Amino acid sequence: MALEGVILDIDGTLVISNDVHANSWVEAFAAYDFDVPFEKVRPLMGMGGDQLIPKVVPELNGEEGTGKAIAKLRKELLFDKYISQVTPANGSRNLILKMQKAGLRLVVGSSASSEELEIMLKIAQVDDLLTEVTTSDDAEASKPAPDIVEAAMKKGQLKPGKVVMLGDSPYDIESANKARMCTIALRCGGFSDQELSKALAIYDDPEDLLQHYDSSPLSRKLEI
Repeated sequence: MALEGVILDIDGTLVISNDVHANSWVEAFAAYDFDVPFEKVRPLMGMGGDQLIPKVVPELNGEEGTGKAIAKLRKELLFDKYISQVTPANGSRNLILKMQKAGLRLVVGSSASSEELEIMLKIAQVDDLLTEVTTSDDAEASKPAPDIVEAAMKKGQLKPGKVVMLGDSPYDIESANKARMCTIALRCGGFSDQELSKALAIYDDPEDLLQHYDSSPLSRKLEI
């Protein structure tokens, strides 16, 4: 079946933000006397906080107590201190325009909160283009659980076999696989080709994918 739509990750995919997020987590954990090194948190970028917190400190969770306080502080640090360090990924807006011109249905499927996503879409310079969005607010569990991807498919009225995920992390790929779809991965999120090896195809960034659009899985001439 020919491709009809794309589920879009944002952080690490359309904006360069993964190091920024990792630093905000490190500082938030430290404020509650948890010495969590950057090197431990950085490989987990792409997970939502509900998944990340117990992964880093098993006795905590993001829904109550200290874990909830850390998650709240992390968001405050992002907005108050780190957000200015986030930049658009190369070619983000032009790739979105190209996909829209090709007639593809685009739905954002992000583990970010709605407040974070609004800012990231503006930084990516696509907030006027992407209006169908799903966030952590729309799912019981964040990536790598399939909930957000499935919610995005439902919102876009898209079916497996006619849609791909565009993401940057192994958690995007795992989430998409659980929802019975393939992933096109971008290296600009900072993950290795080995970590992205289960993707259908891998490109450097949105601009690289745009330059190879006609030979990519995004081309409606191809079947996935």
